Amino acid sequence: MAAAGDGPWLDDAAGRLVRPFTVSNGRTEPSVALDLISQVMATGVTPLGYLGPEHAQALDLCRAPVSVAEVAAHLKLPAVVTKVLLADLVDCEALTTKPPAFHHTPTDRSLLEAVLDGLRRQL
Repeated sequence: MAAAGDGPWLDDAAGRLVRPFTVSNGRTEPSVALDLISQVMATGVTPLGYLGPEHAQALDLCRAPVSVAEVAAHLKLPAVVTKVLLADLVDCEALTTKPPAFHHTPTDRSLLEAVLDGLRRQL
């Protein structure tokens, strides 16, 4: 079992020892509107006050532009918890966010077909 100061609290047999919503203090609504494909990036501003280890990990992942979904995957946290953590960092100006830019509507049939064709070529 990992010590209290060692990154995420994981146990090889039990998995995560801290429940995901404990990380966000039970909050399920981020203060900033974030989409799974929104891009977030560190601003270089050091957050004031105490932020948890997951905040620090998220901030480290955001040195280059990265999507909210990617941050959630790396942190191994549910997307809603990740959105709350990222919103905390946006609120203290440690992160900046850019909404997804669509040249077409995201459900445009031609766009979806192009994505499907690209995925089929990868297989």
